[in-house]
Amino acid sequence: MLRVLLVDDEPHILQGLKALIDWNSEGYEIAATFSNGQDALDYLKDNRVDLIIADIKMPVMTGLDLLKEIRKSGVSDADFVISSGFADFSYAQTAIKYDCKRYILKPVDKEALLEILGEVKQRNHTQDKAPISKEMEDAYFERDLIGVIRGKFDDVMLGRVLNKISDDDIVRYIEIQAEEAFLPDEDRDESDKIAMQRKIYEAAKAFLSDNEFNAVFDPSGHDNIYDVGFIYTRSLSVNMGCSEEDYFIKLHDYIRDYTNFEINLFVGKSVKGLRNTTKSYGTALRLRFLKGFREKQSIYNYDDNDIKNSNEKVLILKDSIDDFVRAVEDYDKDRILETVEKLYTDVRESGASSFIDININYIVFQLINLAAKLDDDINQEEILRIISEKTFEKGALRGSKEHFKQFALEYADYLSQLRKNVSTGALADIEREVRDNYMSNLTLKGLGDKYYVNSAYLGQLFHKRYGCSFRDYLHNYRIEKAISLLLTTDMKIYEIAAAVGYRDVDYFVNKFIAVKGCTPAKFRKQEKKDN
Repeated sequence: MLRVLLVDDEPHILQGLKALIDWNSEGYEIAATFSNGQDALDYLKDNRVDLIIADIKMPVMTGLDLLKEIRKSGVSDADFVISSGFADFSYAQTAIKYDCKRYILKPVDKEALLEILGEVKQRNHTQDKAPISKEMEDAYFERDLIGVIRGKFDDVMLGRVLNKISDDDIVRYIEIQAEEAFLPDEDRDESDKIAMQRKIYEAAKAFLSDNEFNAVFDPSGHDNIYDVGFIYTRSLSVNMGCSEEDYFIKLHDYIRDYTNFEINLFVGKSVKGLRNTTKSYGTALRLRFLKGFREKQSIYNYDDNDIKNSNEKVLILKDSIDDFVRAVEDYDKDRILETVEKLYTDVRESGASSFIDININYIVFQLINLAAKLDDDINQEEILRIISEKTFEKGALRGSKEHFKQFALEYADYLSQLRKNVSTGALADIEREVRDNYMSNLTLKGLGDKYYVNSAYLGQLFHKRYGCSFRDYLHNYRIEKAISLLLTTDMKIYEIAAAVGYRDVDYFVNKFIAVKGCTPAKFRKQEKKDN
């Protein structure tokens, strides 16, 4: 089925178009309808369509402006048809300039519409229409798969994923990371971490062989998380003739031997069908969060008795935790170290193997509450992200207790700066650093150290000011610089990638697609054509 997007600010027009013909019998499905161009453009950033039929005069964004933006950004290569009244013929010349295929009059005539649909269908089934490159096809698929993993998808996206990944009654999400990815930023720069991430991705695809689409690159998209996603289905272990547990061991050992990296697998809980993958994804993230509080392992499996919820009684060390939280709130460094020692002693004497389940939840809740008391508008989800990242960031180097002490001191420092609202000039300094050194290995920790601002607090400032992480801010700035080079020079794509700070060309291309909706090469070609 070819997918159609209808855009018109008059509801009766939209309803009339829907009812005018039997779309399905003509080989089409109506993907979505919108009343203005901006909503349609936002939809196109995450969804593919083959035909767009849009009115000219609409609020927020007109049909012509929508057409211009689509052609300029390359967000969609769909055929575009303008629908309007007699008085709008003066716009036809502009529409044609931006590769508008047809201009159809209102009220829309059934035969005229069928003629257009036939033309579009013909173009989509002949070699005259340039095929989508494998690079773009893979990028679109990964976007759909990440949507399914995160729980942000519709039936169309799920259908495209199911075309390449076999559904199963047992599905588990596995997050894979290099052990070195937990090192502090100063020990390994971002480019090295991305290269390691890429190597793991290659290894996972090689292990999967014909099922290579079950692996996905960088599904979290978060700062300081260099992950590879892996969709396990029961058929994979059945075809290999082994149990689930043996399959996970084989997967771990294969990637370790392929990459020469020590790696971690975080195996989420079993769910029924790909539609429910996000539930397994959530438990895999929980395992990653718990890593900093547990004995070092290679494979963290949700099914381990001390990780998943069970009927066994869990001891809550409330007094010890409350003493620790008060020390953090007071920023009393000596008392923080003492209370951590006491907390670990209590855990050991209680017979528990680690901080698990309710103890972890209680600690996190109390730490988030400390930040919320200082700023009513604080993003609690962002605070959880900060805690999660900090609790495993250095865990590979140190014992769990020493690592937890360092985290507690850093979080207390973060609260101290939040309390003082130390933001004067900080963002201006960081913005200048990005402008002057965007091609270098800039990290929040490095910039925080340089300007004497806690990196967690600096990250919070960025999210509040720009609505995105520092890493995304830096990526967007680099992509804008790359666009300038694409349009003003004849530099090769790999040369541009290096010039704006990317050692890994594939990573640069994927980031470009995420921002602009097409590859750098296609963007350059489209801009030259338009101009």
